[in-house]
Amino acid sequence: MKVVKFGGSSLADGVQLNKVLNIVKADKERKIIVVSAPGKRFEKDEKITDLLIKLAMQVHDGLEYTQTLNSIKERYAIIIDQLSLGQEAAELLEGNLQQLLSADYDNFSEQLDAFKASGEDNNAQLIALFFNKRGLATRYVDPKKAGLYVSEDPGHAQLLPESYANLKKLREIPERIVFPGFFGVSKGGKRVTFARGGSDITGAVLANGVQADLYENFTDVDAIYAANPQIIYQPKKIHHLTYREMRELSYAGFSVFHHEALRPAIMANIPIEVKNTNNPASPGTLITKEKPQEANDVTGMATSHGFESIYIAKYLMNEEVGFGSSALEVMAKHGISVEHMPTGIDEMSLVVKENQINNAQEQALLTELKDQLNADDVHRQTNLTLIMLVGEKMATTIGTAAKAMTALADEKIGIRLFNQSSSGISIMFALEEKDEKKAIQALYKAFF
Repeated sequence: MKVVKFGGSSLADGVQLNKVLNIVKADKERKIIVVSAPGKRFEKDEKITDLLIKLAMQVHDGLEYTQTLNSIKERYAIIIDQLSLGQEAAELLEGNLQQLLSADYDNFSEQLDAFKASGEDNNAQLIALFFNKRGLATRYVDPKKAGLYVSEDPGHAQLLPESYANLKKLREIPERIVFPGFFGVSKGGKRVTFARGGSDITGAVLANGVQADLYENFTDVDAIYAANPQIIYQPKKIHHLTYREMRELSYAGFSVFHHEALRPAIMANIPIEVKNTNNPASPGTLITKEKPQEANDVTGMATSHGFESIYIAKYLMNEEVGFGSSALEVMAKHGISVEHMPTGIDEMSLVVKENQINNAQEQALLTELKDQLNADDVHRQTNLTLIMLVGEKMATTIGTAAKAMTALADEKIGIRLFNQSSSGISIMFALEEKDEKKAIQALYKAFF
């Protein structure tokens, strides 16, 4: 049995949905189909999810929302017309939207999640109707009926462990199943969404629950690439990744696969395959626990923006027991998550996302760190980009870091921070944002 997830670009219009139908019909093992909301049809188009967020805000603020609502209806109406789904589909959509607008919500967070979730839910119902009209026996199943329970953390739902046992019952349904991605339900019956891009998470959770043989994730690229195609012309395709490599690359900026979606698959050791809806014959990228050893030291590289470092210096820091934990306690008190923590004998840097620290909070945080730690110096460095080099083979290869540093030095690119993971499979360089493109080009040339 396979669980198959299709992203928004794969479901943007009737043309794409016919491709999806053919892909599902081509393999009887593709039993559970997880769908996103319709995505962009062209560069300046709007995603359904973005329109729903806009609609939720207008309704909540008491603003005129007719134009936004009509834009949503028009997108679905075009799909209904392209697929010849008729009046039944139109009435289904209209009823769902009216119910969404007339429902009572305890707060805006609850309302916003309900509106966002409706994009996937409406699409799932229309796709199930479409499949049935084309002769493929299909059943729409919503998260509530399936027992996909999550915490009440709007926009950041966490799966409740009992969900896996509930989802296993989906194996007993004889028809194909179309399941909306991106959200689950709380024990109180409220729809709660995962982080943006969370349909990947839904697919992985279902694959775990039904103990699938494979989780296929269809998107709009032939494979996962070794570097950003917008920076590197025709970068090398990665045909095989380990879970650890994918986790590192997804965290560092790869947008093809949501990094939180790996955990459910890893727990059940389910292979993941990333494939292209527009070119399903392409082999794609397989993600498994282990992979054959490759010739290349580095499997891929990724960048992530919007970081800063908080530099802390104190003479004889290395002899002070608990210094690092004290620094982290201050950060935790301010609700700030630390991404990396490179250290020296008398200094450390706390790498954090810039959006966690506002201007009003900045001076208070720096003052508290200096006072609590009795530090000699505490200051910030902003506008950093993190570049991650990732590869299982790096852990046993001598000279990878030196090779990377030489490539950057040859281009006169300054390295602000450097950190290698304890497992050895990733190296992080922090650079000024202005050097990102030149750095990626230099590193790609050095390793590929």
